[in-house]
Amino acid sequence: MARAIWSGAISFGLVAVPVKLYPATEQKDIRFHQFKEGTQQRIRNKRVSEDTGREVDYQDIVKGYEVDKGKFVIVTPEELEAVAPEKTRTIEIEDFVSLDDIDPIYYEKTYYLAPEDEAGAKKAYALLLQAMKQEGQVAVGRFVMRTKEYLAAIRPMDGILVLETMFFPDEIRQASEVDDVPVRAKAGERELKMARQLIGSLATAWNPSRYHDEYRERVLKLIRDKAKGKEVVLPAAPEPSKVADLMEALRQSIEATKQGGRAAGASASSDGQRPSAKKSSKAKATTRRRPTQKGRKLKKAS
Repeated sequence: MARAIWSGAISFGLVAVPVKLYPATEQKDIRFHQFKEGTQQRIRNKRVSEDTGREVDYQDIVKGYEVDKGKFVIVTPEELEAVAPEKTRTIEIEDFVSLDDIDPIYYEKTYYLAPEDEAGAKKAYALLLQAMKQEGQVAVGRFVMRTKEYLAAIRPMDGILVLETMFFPDEIRQASEVDDVPVRAKAGERELKMARQLIGSLATAWNPSRYHDEYRERVLKLIRDKAKGKEVVLPAAPEPSKVADLMEALRQSIEATKQGGRAAGASASSDGQRPSAKKSSKAKATTRRRPTQKGRKLKKAS
């Protein structure tokens, strides 16, 4: 069971809804330790002074902010504590907005909100949930968790209130910072028609259970096999098929979807030359070919 990481109340107007905050997501990253190659000796990181090379105790470490190259302002824990946001137990709702008005780029992390186990909490929670659902609105407010103030959006989802911590506007990079955008090139009518046809052939209802972290599953299998002393064969990476132009890439992609597959790895070259019929046929066959299992072998785990 998940544990609550914060408790307090949602405040809108004079109404207070006592709630608890639970993480809605968890990272499934595979974490490795570091070892000296050929040994079982763990590698440890230590905090050392760059001048003396000696290890420094944690209690003797302070924070510094670089204001100019090589020039730092040192800030003590007491000074940071003095300017920390006021520790409150309230999520202050400032506005109600339409969910469609919030671009997903603002969302940071998702949490579940549950009512506190106290008199009146569940009724107040149900009131806010139902009212927001009927109005189709999302609550936007702020709260303090640990020592950080968060901007947050609260929305109804499947009979529960969900809180999304959000980035502040000055934390969002502008698209103008990205090179080569906006793109000035225009697509041709035939290419656009085929691209829309390809999108339509791949369109489906959202079903998150269809998607898996295949890389993580392969790494875990590799670890299990090595732990059992099995011989591990590294498969050769399949080479992507090369299609000479954009129209041919679109045509082959649409053909692959009609046959129940997906033309993964096909790419169009920039030379603008259409391939011969023989090469085109070979390229189509390549997109459906299963990866070979040829590759070098690893030694058994000792």
